[in-house]
Amino acid sequence: MEENTPAPFERGTDGPKVIVVGVDGSDSSWRAAAYAAGLARRQGSKLSLVYVQPVLPAGAAMGAPVVDATNEVADELMAEIRAATERAQGTYDLRWEFHTLRGDPYSGMVQMADELTADAVVVGASESAGHRIMGSVAVRLVKAGRWPVTVVP
Repeated sequence: MEENTPAPFERGTDGPKVIVVGVDGSDSSWRAAAYAAGLARRQGSKLSLVYVQPVLPAGAAMGAPVVDATNEVADELMAEIRAATERAQGTYDLRWEFHTLRGDPYSGMVQMADELTADAVVVGASESAGHRIMGSVAVRLVKAGRWPVTVVP
């Protein structure tokens, strides 16, 4: 097996060791995170929450502090995740980690799922009308066929 080739999904094991979930602050991504957290808790898996900060073309920002805005979103997501974890502490035992990177959401999710050796990927259904043309991140992840993908409405 080549070094860059992702490990194949291992069938017939005791359950996923790592569940990767995409979060971006949308309602569907929070539902996906809640669903993935429940799966991770019941399976004894590690939950890896991933936020891919969008990169806009240089001219699109017109000098606006886009990087600061996406960093702020990442900080807000992290704060909300920590607060939810603290509320559940003592009731549920859940191992989790938060990752953020810049780029295209699909490519970022693929990169993190590969790096973290994900056994499963969970994403929220797209809330964008534009995805009818380009295809949603969820559909593209399913078509990649590299991990079991759960799309949460």
